[in-house]
Amino acid sequence: MAEPQHQLRARYTGSTVVVYQAYSPRLGVPAAQKGRFPPAWQRDRMTWIKPSFLWMMYRCGWGTKEGQETVLAVEITRAGFEWALARACLSHYERGLHSDRPSWKRQLKRAPARVQWDPERDVRLRPLPHRALQLGLVGEAAHRYADEWTVSITDTTALAHEIHGHVRDGDLDTARRLLPPERPYPVPDGLLDHLRP
Repeated sequence: MAEPQHQLRARYTGSTVVVYQAYSPRLGVPAAQKGRFPPAWQRDRMTWIKPSFLWMMYRCGWGTKEGQETVLAVEITRAGFEWALARACLSHYERGLHSDRPSWKRQLKRAPARVQWDPERDVRLRPLPHRALQLGLVGEAAHRYADEWTVSITDTTALAHEIHGHVRDGDLDTARRLLPPERPYPVPDGLLDHLRP
């Protein structure tokens, strides 16, 4: 059976969900050591979180891109995650979803979060036909993310490098077995209606 075009998949528990980010060691290492973002983490800039491990690997090149060498798994509250989704705006204008372009622009400017749907990736980081969600947090949402929603921060760089090594060696079965288990997220009714094109 084909995957739905826009499906939110993640690793989650009854109360938390894991999202991924990648930073320079200067930020990523202390964040993982303390389980909190350090003072140098800029709360007033937009930050993008990704529930898809493989999309994060595509973005950071398995933790090899400059400034993205430390891959973090950030466990946050589902309540916070869903708060952001409920208040998010799609990052691009979509006819039929938004009444008109000017009202979408106003909504985007006010929203504390924005959503992009990007092609999900396979273990070789090739695009798949279905989409993975990225959630951008700014202003109130970024502050809440760093100071209220974060439950734990784990450095998953070694796992990224291990999986990448198996991919390079052509051992895709082992690479897939090591992937963090992600499954369809139980989205409350209507929560994504304003975010699905």
